[in-house]
Amino acid sequence: MKLIVGLGNPGKEYVGTRHNAGFEWVSRLAEELNVPLKAELRFHGLCAHVSQGGADLWLLKPQTYMNASGRAVGALCNFYKILPDQILVVHDELDLPPGVSKLKLGGGLGGHNGLKDIAARLNTKDFWRLRIGIGHPGDRNAVVNYVLHPPRKDEALLIDEAIQRSLAVWPLIAQGDCQSAMLKLHTKA
Repeated sequence: MKLIVGLGNPGKEYVGTRHNAGFEWVSRLAEELNVPLKAELRFHGLCAHVSQGGADLWLLKPQTYMNASGRAVGALCNFYKILPDQILVVHDELDLPPGVSKLKLGGGLGGHNGLKDIAARLNTKDFWRLRIGIGHPGDRNAVVNYVLHPPRKDEALLIDEAIQRSLAVWPLIAQGDCQSAMLKLHTKA
C-alpha cells in the first residue's frame, strides 16, 4: 500500500458521527505510527508521509467533504503516481453491522458517495476498501440523517472494537499480505 485514505466529513459538527469512521481509523493509525496529520492544500486534505523499510506511505483525510473525496485522492495519486491497487480506502459501511469490519479489493460502491467519487476520479473501482460496519437505519430515506449523527453508546462501542480489530491487521496490510489480513479480520476469534 502506498496510500491510506480515511473517509469522513471535516468540521466539528461531524466529529464522532457514523460517517467519520474512516477518519477515526486513519487518525489512530497516524498515532500508532507517530506521525502528525498536517494540512496539504495541494492534496485538499490532512496528510502524513511515512517511510517504512524504504517504502513511502501516505495517510490522507480528505477535507473536501465526503461527496468530493475523489478530488483529494486523485490529486495525491496523480502527483506521486500511485496506482489504484496501491490504495486502501477506509470507510463506514451501512451493509455491515456495528462491530464488523471487512477488507476487500474492488467491488460495488453500495451507494457510498465518497467511494463513487473516488472511483470516478480513478476511472476504476479496483482499489482496496476497509469497510467499518455502522449498521443500517432500516429505511433508505433515513440514511443521510443516520450517517451524519453519532451512534448510540452500544453501537459506538462496537464500532470502536471493529476499528481496533482492523488496526491490528495493519502490519499484514503494510507488508502487502492482504490475503492473510482478510483471513485474520474475517475469522471470529
